[in-house]
Amino acid sequence: MVKIIVPVRCITCGKVVGHLWEKYTKGLEKGGDGKKVLDSLGLVRYCCRQTFMGNIDLLKEVSQFKP
Repeated sequence: MVKIIVPVRCITCGKVVGHLWEKYTKGLEKGGDGKKVLDSLGLVRYCCRQTFMGNIDLLKEVSQFKP
């Protein structure tokens, strides 16, 4: 499993969302629509949805620069 840095809380409203990341990615891997997956997780605010949909996995690029 690929590790990714996910915000623990929503950047705007402060709702705890970090524990939902694995469920979100599994729902997308099963072929689910992003909107339906986010609705099923209970993420109804635009700011919380943006936290998931705007997150880009940059861990591979950043790990190249470790000392």
